[in-house]
Amino acid sequence: MKIGQPSDIPIPAAASVASASAKAGLTGGPAASAAQAAKSSGVAVTVSTTARTLEQAGKGDMAEVDTEKVNAIRAAIEQGSYVVNAEAIADKLLANAQEMLDRTRR
Repeated sequence: MKIGQPSDIPIPAAASVASASAKAGLTGGPAASAAQAAKSSGVAVTVSTTARTLEQAGKGDMAEVDTEKVNAIRAAIEQGSYVVNAEAIADKLLANAQEMLDRTRR
């Protein structure tokens, strides 16, 4: 997955005007109008009812936070005694990746 804008793709003129006006600290005038036009133009997007249902369902799944553990880790970091277990992190990353792959294969 690529993040960002590759240098070989030209930037639209309105976007370059908007970024130039933002760098210059301009808030009004033609540059601001061009920036507003660039923001308002585009493709209409609709969200399916399935996506809305999933979003609503996910709001109730808030994970509980163990504040004692958070405070203990914070104190250990501040004291310089916190040790990162790289092997445990790697194992969990691999397990999560495997779980995601299994989901996509179904």
